[in-house]
Amino acid sequence: MSEQALQYLSDHRDRLLNKLNDFLAIPSVSTDSVHNNDIKEAATFLQTYLQDIGFENVQQLETDKHPLVYAEYNGAGPEAPTVLFYGHYDVQPVDPIELWQSDPFKPEIRDGRLYARGSSDDKGQVFMHLAVFEAIMKTEGKLPLNVKVCIEGEEEIGSENLYDMLHEKKELFDADFAVISDSGMVAKNQPTILYGLKGFTGIEITVNGPDHDLHSGMYGGAVKNPVMALTQILASMKNTDEVVTVDGFYDGVEPLTDEERKLIKEVPGEDYKEATGITETASEKGYTPKEHTMARPTFEINGIYGGYQGEGTKTIIPSSATAKITCRLVPGQDPEKIQGLLEDHVNKVAPTGVTVEVKKEKLSAKAYKVEPDHPLIQKAAESYTKAFEKETVFVRMGGSIPVVEWIEDIYNIPIVLLGFGTPDDRLHSPNESFPLDSYDKGMETLVYYWDSINK
Repeated sequence: MSEQALQYLSDHRDRLLNKLNDFLAIPSVSTDSVHNNDIKEAATFLQTYLQDIGFENVQQLETDKHPLVYAEYNGAGPEAPTVLFYGHYDVQPVDPIELWQSDPFKPEIRDGRLYARGSSDDKGQVFMHLAVFEAIMKTEGKLPLNVKVCIEGEEEIGSENLYDMLHEKKELFDADFAVISDSGMVAKNQPTILYGLKGFTGIEITVNGPDHDLHSGMYGGAVKNPVMALTQILASMKNTDEVVTVDGFYDGVEPLTDEERKLIKEVPGEDYKEATGITETASEKGYTPKEHTMARPTFEINGIYGGYQGEGTKTIIPSSATAKITCRLVPGQDPEKIQGLLEDHVNKVAPTGVTVEVKKEKLSAKAYKVEPDHPLIQKAAESYTKAFEKETVFVRMGGSIPVVEWIEDIYNIPIVLLGFGTPDDRLHSPNESFPLDSYDKGMETLVYYWDSINK
């Protein structure tokens, strides 16, 4: 199967690339209602393409916001495995538009990269799967396994309706395993198996003092300053060893095994100082920066504000102060429990003279991890290596993809994260792009992978 499909992709490369450009040219920005018609156009593009490939039961499932494109293929027979392929067709806004070197919705190739909004996240990677399905169908007449397709239009706005859809229509999406291509590799042309994702949760702390800003000369020494109170609370939550000091925060955290530390050590290292402009790295005592980023929980203050922010000095005691906090979680940590522990800690250490309010982040997700030696993961690694002609590395990522946790929670199936993006793709930023090397070798990887699943 592989050689014929690969030859088809080579012979039809220009046509398929032009078709991808047509897809990228649709400004399917999900967060802005101005683009609602564009969202519908992108969904219809996918629906038509899936029908042309030969998928059955192709439809747009309506939600409270943007439609989800569903399709299925059952031609491999009841004995063949069924894969659920997930992706998303919505994209981020393009602002600031003046920083783009070319029109974000007029795809342009420069220096071996395809520049357009959505080229990497996630239209380009979604299209690669569909192009491979087309190649196999046109050369073999059928796919080597049964497929269910789930491509949503709300990922960039938190997948507002996806969980309910997956839960309510459980039988429709049920499969033996899932494949997602909405991630990347640790470096260009470095095949990477992402076998773990961190969970996510957060809180917002607001400290209230006087009912209005006060003159610091008249009231300083008599009134507790909310900004000072907030910083005292925050300072009590993590020590100088980068260890979170909230009681129970590490309960249930799986230890980092020697084998995993070896896998992490083999991952090509990012020069954190060069990449970020810092002078020194800061990681949890006993762990390297890579180990902490990939496999240990984190606690970060994302923003803090209160009082006068303008030029010069304004001698006041602010009436309130607020901090936004998020935590990236690892297997064994429950997001809601962590929120409760954070809230309990804040209430315990809050100084007198102020009142404290804790607001819990609505969007949370549990961590996900599949064992690196799982057969589906090993087949993916072998397919990567064959296509890129380079040994595959295994990583856990510091980021979170909520849909991964939802699929695991609802269906309890293995999830294979086959990502082809690179660190230079500038996701969510001006001048988003996708390397054509990743595009070509990524599709080659997928051909090998589906072939290996069949065998």
